[in-house]
Amino acid sequence: MLSTLKNHPFPVEAYFKSSVVLTFAVPKEELQSMLPHPLVLDTYDDKWGFVAVAMVETKDLRPKGFPQWMGTDFFLVGYRIFVRYTNMEGKNLRGLYILQSETDKRSMKLLGSLFTHYKYRKIKVEYARNETTETIKSDNFNIEIDYKENAALPTTSPFPDWKTARRFAGPLPFTFSINKEKQQIVIVQGIRENWIPQPITILDYHFYFLKTIHLENPLLANAFVINNIPYHWQKGKIETWK
Repeated sequence: MLSTLKNHPFPVEAYFKSSVVLTFAVPKEELQSMLPHPLVLDTYDDKWGFVAVAMVETKDLRPKGFPQWMGTDFFLVGYRIFVRYTNMEGKNLRGLYILQSETDKRSMKLLGSLFTHYKYRKIKVEYARNETTETIKSDNFNIEIDYKENAALPTTSPFPDWKTARRFAGPLPFTFSINKEKQQIVIVQGIRENWIPQPITILDYHFYFLKTIHLENPLLANAFVINNIPYHWQKGKIETWK
């Protein structure tokens, strides 16, 4: 019963007040070993795989159709790998595989752990803004962001331009979870409106979690901010592979 509950048993909606996403390029060999079958890396130039860190100020998360006052406000940090999956109909789906999720609300940790496979843990988060800079801090990461309309790509980026980098800015249409014992994959489709990422310049960053997965030298590939986005997730769809 508990295992079934973790498969996104109902649709969910929320409002993203602000979403800051940093994407890191990693040699594909380092990331492929982290992926369970049947997921494969979504690569660039047949050389790079990508890990994204998304920091989202989320409002009014609730089962879809429930009144807004029943929603939960929280801060979310998600660590994801860009992946692909060929479904039972032969369609090549592009999406994300969750490595770790962090939230500042104990209730969200409990609900996230009950209804998803996204590996929630609770952290303390502090953030402040002025006209040009946003600072986000917690007990395991520290990031400062300088908003510039004509931000240049990071010098470490493998992408030739922002248009190419935009393909790896997230979010992607699907999120995947794997149940190895049952040989099942849970596919959750996200639906959003007005997703227009704005490039930003990163002044400094540190993510302890990236050190725990032993990436040798992740390169900052792009960084975007997105504001004021209605978002909802459909009920999870389960496929079994042989």
